[in-house]
Amino acid sequence: MSRLVALTILIFAGAVGIARADVFRWVDEQGEVHYSDRWVPGSVLIKTNKPHPSASEAEAAPRVSEQSKVAGAGQRVSAQLAQQATAQAVKQDVTKAREQQCKQARERYEQAVQARRILKPTKDGERDYMSDAEADAYRLQARNAVQELCGSAPK
Repeated sequence: MSRLVALTILIFAGAVGIARADVFRWVDEQGEVHYSDRWVPGSVLIKTNKPHPSASEAEAAPRVSEQSKVAGAGQRVSAQLAQQATAQAVKQDVTKAREQQCKQARERYEQAVQARRILKPTKDGERDYMSDAEADAYRLQARNAVQELCGSAPK
């Protein structure tokens, strides 16, 4: 029974934290005012006021103090779990990004090796062929990029 009460308190404590989220206000380029629970560059945090406790809540204060101790411990645990989940998600995102960068670097290297002549953009926006020395330097640069991003040199 006490486990059920503790679990119920933890669930409600988590819901209270969600309901009490921050509110941000910002104005876009067209002059329209927007409100969101997520921070946007240039947004301002809006302070929200707590409602005053009713008489029945004031009478229940001694019981709530015990529950608040349990809820405080539950909030710390849920905060730690949320932090671990966030760290894991960031780690997965970084891993995916690295894999994508490695794949793109390998593709650029393979294209550079297979192409007889390599085109480069000019200042006028047109394209011109690289000289043999420039093409060799480009291939070497592509190989170094693969080695740096993938951890191994291409074959």
